Amino acid sequence: MEEELKTIVESANEKVATVTNRAGFEAFKAEISGPNGSLTRVMKGMGSVPKEDRPAFGKLINRAKTQLQEMYDDALRSIEEAEIAQKLGPAIDPSLPSPEFGPGSLHPLTQIREEISRIFKQIGFTVAEGTEVETEYYCFDALNTPADHPARDLQDTFYFPDKASFGNVSKKEDERYLLRTHTSSVQIRTMLKEDPPIRIISPGRCFRRDTVDATHSANFHQVEGLYVDKNVTVRDLKAVLDYFFEQMLGKGTKTRFRPHFFPYTEPSFEVDFSSTHLAKLGSEWVEIAGCGMVEPAVFDAVGYDPEVYSGFAFGMGIERIAMIVYGIDDIRYFYQNDHRFLRQFA
Repeated sequence: MEEELKTIVESANEKVATVTNRAGFEAFKAEISGPNGSLTRVMKGMGSVPKEDRPAFGKLINRAKTQLQEMYDDALRSIEEAEIAQKLGPAIDPSLPSPEFGPGSLHPLTQIREEISRIFKQIGFTVAEGTEVETEYYCFDALNTPADHPARDLQDTFYFPDKASFGNVSKKEDERYLLRTHTSSVQIRTMLKEDPPIRIISPGRCFRRDTVDATHSANFHQVEGLYVDKNVTVRDLKAVLDYFFEQMLGKGTKTRFRPHFFPYTEPSFEVDFSSTHLAKLGSEWVEIAGCGMVEPAVFDAVGYDPEVYSGFAFGMGIERIAMIVYGIDDIRYFYQNDHRFLRQFA
């Protein structure tokens, strides 16, 4: 049997050089180690070996199996390398100039964000930026969001470990770091640094523990607005949003307010729009934003006198607007990095 094992290994070593593809590899391997292979037949003869010789015979078999496995691994590695080389095509000459792929373009979400900023700048708003890593104070406490609000649960917000530290975000001893769930924190930071009048929008990325589907994403983009001055009313809010949505979605776009609740505005409203010239939306009125008059408790938190100043705030999803403008029915397309999709907006 020792000679038989030696013959099997030597024969395999001669034949392995002729194996050049996966089908040939599988046939080669089955001929030796398959159910009816030559090595398998030898191993089945273990029962006829005297008991005292079985340990030595077992060692011979294990050595042969090890040698054969090395051949299998080398052959499969060569086949994989050949497959990769075939996919890559001819070798690249690094001294040659790179192929011309044409000019790049802005991502559709970036295009929508820039258009939103352009429209609001026309009526006196400026763009304010903020950090994506925030503290509970800026994201919740200063916005009149109570400690038991569902948005503060671990199920809705991404919190960092207690020992985490970020040099550009200050916090109190008992506060936690988190990924901001909205860009309203930028409004708080702006009001703490500046005195009224204030007229800003704050576009940026936000994070929530949403289950990803056609209309939800754990990572998304939002733009919020804030206007604080003396004698600001709901009428001013409605006028600003009417102007924006008509500029953004086209002439003839109408908006309406529905009563709602947000901790940081009172009264609060959901905003619907109606636009007959856009792609099929499924109903006459479609929800698009949230807004309201700034809650006096928020002014107290930043040191503004609510008896002197009033203001409004609003917020909307950039992906939501992009989906409406471009007629896109799945938010996941924005993040798949598929050039076939992105080239449509170049």
